[in-house]
Amino acid sequence: MPRSEVRVALLGVGTVGSQVARILAVHGNRLSRLIGARLRLIGIACRRPADVSDQWIDKSLLTDDPASLCPQADVVIEVMGGLEPARSLMMSAFENGASVVTANKALLSRDLKSLQQAAYDHHADLYYEAAVAGTIPVVRVLRESLAADQIISISGIVNGTTNYILDQMALKGISFDQALAQAQEQGYAEADPSADIDGYDSAAKAAIMACLAFGQEIKLDDVDVEGIRSVSQADVAAAAARGEVIRLLASISRDKPGSKNGSDCYTPGSSFPLHVSVKPVTLPKDHELAGIHGSYNAVAIKARYAGDLMLTGLGAGGEPTASAVVSDLITVAGNKVSGVVSPPIPLTSLSGSDCSAEISAKNYGQGV
Repeated sequence: MPRSEVRVALLGVGTVGSQVARILAVHGNRLSRLIGARLRLIGIACRRPADVSDQWIDKSLLTDDPASLCPQADVVIEVMGGLEPARSLMMSAFENGASVVTANKALLSRDLKSLQQAAYDHHADLYYEAAVAGTIPVVRVLRESLAADQIISISGIVNGTTNYILDQMALKGISFDQALAQAQEQGYAEADPSADIDGYDSAAKAAIMACLAFGQEIKLDDVDVEGIRSVSQADVAAAAARGEVIRLLASISRDKPGSKNGSDCYTPGSSFPLHVSVKPVTLPKDHELAGIHGSYNAVAIKARYAGDLMLTGLGAGGEPTASAVVSDLITVAGNKVSGVVSPPIPLTSLSGSDCSAEISAKNYGQGV
């Protein structure tokens, strides 16, 4: 019998979750037509339901018990963040046959392989476009559009907070502390900006992209990380005097030693060194990533057959991130209606007998 509805549970109603709920409330009928079945939001979990004031949220759907929603849903949207209880709730969803859409880069960068295996074992999907670069479809491009290609390298600006800070330091001649305070005033930086300015947010995204692009089980701890906390106005001014700008770059590549400009590339699981790093680097002002301003993100992908691709857009914020979440929801809900699941990305463990990959830093510019 054809499925008449897809039941959706939303875990988290903060900046992103609130906008996901709004999109479902405003565009639910149109989205239902796209998947061929009614999308029905069955519950919204949050810590303090009484504090939720968004007019588009049906207060009768609110609960402070997310675990109660997972067994009832066909799709669970996890936008709570953090490692626990997010991981346990995802596993509960999979065990009950529900697919998961998540924006949780911290968890995925530590546990992608086991999460996607759990999804597959229970005939469910795990989708996470919003975990990497907000509304920029990097995950979909790597997972689907370039599935028949071979990736040579990826380099990108994947954190809007740090890009805004560095950009303001260059444009206005202000100090790092002044630019950070400005970013916080504008809502680009959290009260505790450590994950952003110390590079770990970018590193989590780099780990996920490396998994997708090279089929290697790369975790956050495998990424060589240096943030922008030590970048001074003197560094920025010196770079400008040389016709350069400083950007925090996530860089990923696998090269055969001696290959020319990385022109040779290899299939997932090959033993040639894989380089994954996040570092502040200097770039010529005419470099494609040097012109990314404000809180925008950009990812440059070099592929063997497709050549050079550049993806640019808003990498954070409630509406852009919610857009990516709902896009994934359409895909996994459509799969539920069709009775299919997407295959997991094969990941070779670093400790596997068929792989001796090395993780090391590689700058695509002069290190600061």
